[in-house]
Amino acid sequence: MNQLETHVADLGRQWYVERECSLDAFVTRLQDDGKPLHFASDIRRRIPAYDCQALEGALHDATQRAQLQAEWAYVLRDGAGVLVLERAYASTQPVDEATAAFESIIRAERAHGSSGADHFAKAGANDRIWNAQQKLCLNAPAVFVDYFANLPLMAVCEAWLGPCYQMTSQVNVVRPGGAAQEAHRDYHLGFQTIEEAQRYPAHVHRVSPFLTLQGAVAHSDMPVESGPTKLLPYSQRYAEGYLAWRRADFREYFEAHCVQLPLAKGDALFFNPALFHAAGANRTADVQRMANLLQVSSAMGRAMEALDRTSMCEAVYPMLRERRLNGRPDDAAELAVIASCAEGYPFPTNLDRDPPVGGLAPESQQALMQRALHEDWEPARFAEALRAHDARRDPA
Repeated sequence: MNQLETHVADLGRQWYVERECSLDAFVTRLQDDGKPLHFASDIRRRIPAYDCQALEGALHDATQRAQLQAEWAYVLRDGAGVLVLERAYASTQPVDEATAAFESIIRAERAHGSSGADHFAKAGANDRIWNAQQKLCLNAPAVFVDYFANLPLMAVCEAWLGPCYQMTSQVNVVRPGGAAQEAHRDYHLGFQTIEEAQRYPAHVHRVSPFLTLQGAVAHSDMPVESGPTKLLPYSQRYAEGYLAWRRADFREYFEAHCVQLPLAKGDALFFNPALFHAAGANRTADVQRMANLLQVSSAMGRAMEALDRTSMCEAVYPMLRERRLNGRPDDAAELAVIASCAEGYPFPTNLDRDPPVGGLAPESQQALMQRALHEDWEPARFAEALRAHDARRDPA
């Protein structure tokens, strides 16, 4: 059966069943189609790498940016399923400042006896900050602004998810001796049991990866021996993989064929959530491997974590306004920061109180924040408008 016939047969199935998953069929999906990538600076172990500093001009040119984003979407959907953004941060100062803030949060949570369980590793084996997005924003809003005023991060999120995405993050620190994870897929269907996942029809298995983008910003240099993420390029192509990843034969194949790429501090890695992957073992004696794990959700999906985006917007707004008043406006960077904290999608809402006057949808939180900045509202006025915006959306 050729690839087209396999695809047609796949489309004809209404439900996937775990016992019918075929390792042979899986392996046939892992072949590189050899399509040229015009913007990639290198291909490392079948994974394309992009030098963000060399792409700065393309990122600021609307036509070239669209072409670059189309290439990234192809890589994530039909290509390797993973890409590296080298030098995503031109300066690592924002990364270092965020690291200091995260370390402070970790110390505080330890002092309060917090020890977050992990999805795919033993609880307490790593230092983990859940909802790091909100915690960084509220604890160090100036650091948050500098960290997320990042055009490459926004561009890759929009390449996969389109506008109005929902940024969440979790910090993970793997200490020397930290064990590797087992191969898995991620949210949404990757966080279901086999029994639960089998209840979803086949087309939902194919849709699930388009609702989330997984990423990681390296907060330390990550040599291979420190355990950067193990990846199986092209494995996102196997639609039944949300059922297959727990099977011993698939996991054995993964361990025999996965690859790891060293990362430098300030690099970022993004991958399709359907890619088979797992954090590696930290075999070093002294490397504290820290990554900020970005889990970015489509406006049309549900993020895993619930964030107080109103408080985040209130914390960030004065910093963005101050930049404008000091003559340092950077529209692209400002939009990237707003996208990282404010809710961009106007629904769900209470249409009795928040009707779509003058258009198809009410004003979103992001649009309100942009309007306030353009009109130079005082922070108190913006905070009042935010609360009124929340009240209109209240279902009660």
